[in-house]
Amino acid sequence: MSYEKVKQASKTIIGTKQAVKAIKAGQVKEIVVALDADNWVTDPVIILAKEVGLPVNLVKSKRELGKACGIHVGAAVVAIASV
Repeated sequence: MSYEKVKQASKTIIGTKQAVKAIKAGQVKEIVVALDADNWVTDPVIILAKEVGLPVNLVKSKRELGKACGIHVGAAVVAIASV
């Protein structure tokens, strides 16, 4: 499951703005998006990821995604760094 991938990733980038910046810099190998997040938050990342050919994985809960990143708030978008 994608939560496990996030937990095991050596480096994650949390948040829409940071994920977009990292994708444009070529530092991302995969995107994880929470389905319960607002579309206006997640759509820019999903569109950009598809444009550059990155896989986009969907998970149910932004709360669980945040927990997988080790933060105490929800995360709508997490990028797994290719570093």
